[in-house]
Amino acid sequence: QVQLVESGGGSVQAGGSLRLSCAPSGSVFSIGTMGWYRQAPGKQRELVATITSGSDGNYADSLKGRFTISRDNAKNTVYLQMNSLKPEDTAKYYCNANDIYYKSSGLTYRTVELWGQGTLVTVFS
Repeated sequence: QVQLVESGGGSVQAGGSLRLSCAPSGSVFSIGTMGWYRQAPGKQRELVATITSGSDGNYADSLKGRFTISRDNAKNTVYLQMNSLKPEDTAKYYCNANDIYYKSSGLTYRTVELWGQGTLVTVFS
C-alpha cells in the first residue's frame, strides 16, 4: 500500500517561515494533482494550494503571495513554502494526491486519491 508522508511542520514565531514536504512511500511512478489543505481547531478543512503534474498552481485567495506550492516530479514530492506566517495559519496541514500509479509485486495499481496523516504547524506571536 502507498501512503503519503508529510514532514516539516513545527512551531515558529509570527513572521517566520516553514517548508512542508510530502512524498509517497512505495514504488510510485506517477501522480496527478497534488495539494495541501489545512484544518484549524474547530474549523473545517480548507484548501491551501494545489499543483498539477505540469506544475500549474492554484491557491486559496487569502494565501496568495505568502505561500508557494511546488513539486519535484522525479521525486514525486510536493512542497509548501510558507512565509510571513501568522498565528491564524496555525493548523494541521494535510497533503493530498490524486491518480497515483504504483507498482507492487510486479503489478501496476492506481489509487484515485490519498491523504497524508497531517503535520502540525503552530505560529505563535
